[in-house]
Amino acid sequence: MPGLLRGVARTAVVAGTATAVSNRVSRRQAGRWSQQEYEQQQAYQQQAAAAPPPPPPPAPPAGDDMSSKLDQLQKLGELKAQGLLTEEEFAQQKSRLLG
Repeated sequence: MPGLLRGVARTAVVAGTATAVSNRVSRRQAGRWSQQEYEQQQAYQQQAAAAPPPPPPPAPPAGDDMSSKLDQLQKLGELKAQGLLTEEEFAQQKSRLLG
């Protein structure tokens, strides 16, 4: 009977140690992955900040009819919705188009 208890106790210790080691390895790996994700996000943000802003849409030629102006306003709205134009750029182009 003492031999059986000793065997069961040894198995429990080995299993507990294996679980602790496995958990530690998992946490370390998760930390490395999160660090890599953070570095990738930082690199992407730096690239986005360094990229030149998109050129403003061309000014419409004088004498455009109303339907052409509406089409251009819709295109400006789409660019703004996509985040390619800021509110200020949109307002400038809109005033230039309608002015």
